[in-house]
Amino acid sequence: METQNQIKRKLNCPEAIEYIQNLLDMKDNTLSRTKIADQICEHYQFFDGRGHFQRSSCLKTLRELQQQGCFVLPPPRIGVGRTRSPRRLTAPVELPRNVPAEAGNVGELQLVLVQNQEQMRIWNEMMLCEHPQGAGPLVGHQLYYLIDSEHGWLGGLGFGASALALRDRDRWIGWDAETRRAHLHRVIGLSRFLIRSDVRCRNLASRVLGMVMRQMPGDFEKRFGFSPWLVESFVDTSCFSGTCYRAANWVHAGRTQGRGRQDRYSRKAKTVKDIYLYLLKENFRDQMKPQASANSLPALKMTDGLEGDNWTKNEFAGAPLGDKRLSSRLSDSAALKAKEPGRAFSGVAEGDWAAVKGYYRLIDHADESAVTMDNILLPHRGRTIQRMKAQNTVLCIQDGTDLDYSGLNQCEGLDVIGTNQTGVKSKGLHLHCTIAVTTDGLPLGVLRAQHVVPRIQSGTDNRSRNAIPIQEKGSYCWIEGARDCMKIAQEMPDTRLVSVMDREADIFELFDEHRQNPCIDLLVRAQHNRCTMEDRKLFDAVRDMPVAEKFHIHVQRQSARPKKKKQKIRAKRSGRTAEVSLRYKLIEVRPSAYLKHKAPIALWAIHVVEDNPPAQVEGIEWFLLTTIEMHSVCDVLNCIHWYCLRWRIEDWHRVLKSGCRVEEAAHKTSLRLKRAIAINLVIAWRIMLMTLLGRETPELPAEVLFSDLEIEVLNAYAKKKTKTGDPTRRSSAPGCSTRRLSLP
Repeated sequence: METQNQIKRKLNCPEAIEYIQNLLDMKDNTLSRTKIADQICEHYQFFDGRGHFQRSSCLKTLRELQQQGCFVLPPPRIGVGRTRSPRRLTAPVELPRNVPAEAGNVGELQLVLVQNQEQMRIWNEMMLCEHPQGAGPLVGHQLYYLIDSEHGWLGGLGFGASALALRDRDRWIGWDAETRRAHLHRVIGLSRFLIRSDVRCRNLASRVLGMVMRQMPGDFEKRFGFSPWLVESFVDTSCFSGTCYRAANWVHAGRTQGRGRQDRYSRKAKTVKDIYLYLLKENFRDQMKPQASANSLPALKMTDGLEGDNWTKNEFAGAPLGDKRLSSRLSDSAALKAKEPGRAFSGVAEGDWAAVKGYYRLIDHADESAVTMDNILLPHRGRTIQRMKAQNTVLCIQDGTDLDYSGLNQCEGLDVIGTNQTGVKSKGLHLHCTIAVTTDGLPLGVLRAQHVVPRIQSGTDNRSRNAIPIQEKGSYCWIEGARDCMKIAQEMPDTRLVSVMDREADIFELFDEHRQNPCIDLLVRAQHNRCTMEDRKLFDAVRDMPVAEKFHIHVQRQSARPKKKKQKIRAKRSGRTAEVSLRYKLIEVRPSAYLKHKAPIALWAIHVVEDNPPAQVEGIEWFLLTTIEMHSVCDVLNCIHWYCLRWRIEDWHRVLKSGCRVEEAAHKTSLRLKRAIAINLVIAWRIMLMTLLGRETPELPAEVLFSDLEIEVLNAYAKKKTKTGDPTRRSSAPGCSTRRLSLP
């Protein structure tokens, strides 16, 4: 059952009500409510994951429609709505004996799936006597477990339906109301968790949580015919701290609003509880989303739709901002801003106050509106995917950059991005982006831009870094970027995608994610000297390989830069040609200690080292990890060439900051800043593309990128420079060849 049957919505329509009324009006109708529900389930295909009728849900909907006056059902043969007391024992459950103080010393600790009446009576008795919420009843798909040991019954667990709606949970998942209705059955609730009050055993609760999360998914799928994605549970902080959940790698997702499942009038009579979530399927968000429509769109050439002033209509038009007029205003505003990207919009508009007002009304929309960074970039993302389809191989380069807005003291929602020598905190935004680049180094567009909030561990959180789930770490953005590339790869089976990342992305979880969905290739510069299955360190194992090839890398010169407010000091570097040695090897990397339950991963390791660097110059030494098969030295050299092109995203960041001057924007909230940044991301991409096209393909007609007026002005400027004897010089672009590579 991929999506949940929304029985009430399907039956609460005129056509369905007419169909039900016809069933009821049949002559000599002796059908019971159950038979009527079965016929409706068969007619509308209301089946569960096992192929059985969803009879209970259908009967409940029929009763609700009868209360609304839609029709009159035959009288029930058995009383409806009777409250039955749970079956229980005639005496309390015997207390466990001689329970050790440590969970590791508990003998024969196991989880017993409740499958008969006697086990259900034991479970009910313990919950009724010892759990604050009693035994229920639970609703939805249910599983019950008893915690057994050689010392006796230690407690129990009960799973049922999840909450219908939770603000903080739904925000964490990122689904809208429609998606929630379709996939809510994939979220199940740990509704009861009891460790008996007489049991004093350290770490027992967290150990039981780990055991049940390993056993429950299989039991659930076997019984109900589909697998859950997420488990939720609630902790009443007035009584408990939730330490066992954090120790068992559950994620704290927020707090409830104090409403129960039946609180239709928002009385909020329940206590506010902490929400904890446990992921059973890492990439569940990708399965919730419908397939992108770009799959049916044709491929685009590099320069299609980039000519003159009309390019912004292609890259921004149709953005889902909630109003077609806003989408039109977006493309018009971007066209004006692109003419002079380094100036404020009020200066660019040159007295056109209607345009100025339109732009700032767009940027200053209400925070909860559809004018978001993702929606602004959505049309450009679609065009980028179309340009990618025209390529055989595309490099999807990820990286992050800090945007400093320390001068905006009144701006709300900024994050701390660093501190200076005196300890003063700098405020701004950390932007993590993915851009698509051809193997010739030409940028195809921006695929993704994400505002990453720094993960600061609170003083009350005593977890070690290894105990913190990857979803709560800043490095999780690299995995999210790789997942996005995997999703895009499904839309272009004829194009090879290579995700290129720097040393910050060297995390075991990233390569494990690729192992689960190997539809793209990874190319990551290694940061950690990991252990291999040969009981050797990774770097040593590759260094001991024989030299496979010697080649040259051209290192460009670099001018000195003094200390500035937002930039570190940079020493002068002379241009040189470095002779490097190449080694490579297929290795098996051991998982990190806190991921010891994971299997080792086979990766190709590439070592590039400058054997004789000049005196007082730091030589080149790279270790690259990749999932690309290395059949020959040419394959290895291609990988090195592709990694050299990782610098394109650094160039793009420089255009964004120096050319578009996004750090000089001033708005009242970070959300409004992100809207302005989103527009400039696309403008910076086009500026860089125009520059590189001029260098790489000087024979390209000027009409491709410039309007007639712009060409006329440039011709006049060129004639002026020629007459004064100072022609403009065109610098060569850093390129890479098979035997001679260029390092920016």
